[in-house]
Amino acid sequence: MNVIVSASGECPETRADPTRVRPQSVSPARGGWPTFGKQPMTALSTKSEQKAAPVADPDDIPLYEARRQIYPQSVHGRFRTIKWIVLAVTLGIYYFLPFVRWDRGPDAPNQAVLIDFPARRFYFFFLEIWPQEFYYVAGLLILAALILFLMNAVAGRVWCGYLCPQTVWTDLFMAVERLVEGDRRERMRSDAAPWSMEKFAHKTLKHSIWLLIAWWTGGAWVLYFADAPTLVVELATFQAPAVAYMSIGILTFTTYALAGHMREQVCTYMCPWPRIQAALTDEYALNVTYAYDRGEPRGSLKKAEAAREKGLPAGDCVDCGQCVAVCPTGVDIRHGMQLPCIQCGLCIDACNTVMDKVGRPRDLISYDSEANLEARLAHKPFTQRIIRPRTILYAVLICLAAGLMLTSLIGRSTEGLAAIHDRNPLYVRLSDGSVRNAYTVRLINKKLEERTFILSVEGVPGATMEVIGDNADGLTIGPDQTREIRVLVTTHDKLASQASLPITFRIRDKASGLTAAVNDHFIGP
Repeated sequence: MNVIVSASGECPETRADPTRVRPQSVSPARGGWPTFGKQPMTALSTKSEQKAAPVADPDDIPLYEARRQIYPQSVHGRFRTIKWIVLAVTLGIYYFLPFVRWDRGPDAPNQAVLIDFPARRFYFFFLEIWPQEFYYVAGLLILAALILFLMNAVAGRVWCGYLCPQTVWTDLFMAVERLVEGDRRERMRSDAAPWSMEKFAHKTLKHSIWLLIAWWTGGAWVLYFADAPTLVVELATFQAPAVAYMSIGILTFTTYALAGHMREQVCTYMCPWPRIQAALTDEYALNVTYAYDRGEPRGSLKKAEAAREKGLPAGDCVDCGQCVAVCPTGVDIRHGMQLPCIQCGLCIDACNTVMDKVGRPRDLISYDSEANLEARLAHKPFTQRIIRPRTILYAVLICLAAGLMLTSLIGRSTEGLAAIHDRNPLYVRLSDGSVRNAYTVRLINKKLEERTFILSVEGVPGATMEVIGDNADGLTIGPDQTREIRVLVTTHDKLASQASLPITFRIRDKASGLTAAVNDHFIGP
């Protein structure tokens, strides 16, 4: 990052803006605006300017703030490096995971991660999830929510700043934009200049690369729902299903629109997480924070040095505006915590670069807690509390949910049984006085090999069982399949009036002896 600081310590680009707020002190108000003493500041810095300002007609005030174009500047530092690593890892997983193979045997798909809608299966490496086991997916969603809550309690919107798909793809699109059109100043000059062949060529190249990335994003998504190499060939030869092309088209458009054009609008207005996060955070959570107790009163480097020589207070902030220039959402972190701030830490890298140049200590902007700021103002000792009741509760719930899911996965059976009682009629009285109930029984074989089961019935005195069209002592089910059979249960014993007896169907694997059972009712007259 090229930081241009004049002799007065001000960035020329910043000094040219006479309306920008220059508070002498900033309140740590949560999400608040800068304050001067007890009075909130406006864009006008003097009382005479405030008196001269015309009063706006309420009818002329728009309901929504007009979008201002943001030109984030490139920056180098620890947090920018972390974001590059996260971007490479997450996009690498997303784009190439469908091509990873996993051997499950001759009769099973060999794609490591596959959502197989026709077969109603979800494959994840060694796991195979059946439709009736969807509670595992629900458990994963609950686990993800708890992890998100824990991340928020420890470090605020760290998810938004580093791991959110909107952030990752927007970072990639911005990198392409800088590569083609140049950094902040070059892009601003290009957009302000009239159209030319060079400008048209740059814009065309940028949007073409954006569309290519968006297209591959949609293409990678559909590869999770079919065998990836096969589907790639079908897509290239125009033999793929129409729904595949429709899905790619929709995801291409949404990726191009959200990451290329809407960008910070998604984080500020469309995403609900900033509102939820504001309700979950507390004063001990680490957030990207401007140390106003050290930075104020801010001023140019020259004025600050002169003030220190006279023994007057002078802050470390030289008011260069680099923290604002690098922010992808255009936030001035010196105004305190704000809704659009995604806590990405790029302003920390920018500020540290400036502090190194002007010879002042680093971390004027850093990950800090509001409680620590208040303790410094009161000249009290403070110890950061990462471990506290809130984080302990989230950690315990995460361990509990993960433990329950793991226990269920380890102990889950490879066979299953379900029974449905006929509703009409509920029972049939035979000519010899016996009572018969009919059931539809579904047998499930979750192994990738053929198995033979023995079906039995329990719970009804003197009951006999008949399997229509088969033998109850040798029910064969193919690998990774289910089978429905009709079962008639008859009892010759006399039943009480309006009897409803519990009945149990049980299957046993002839080879392994593993069993499964299901309960229902036997209805009498």
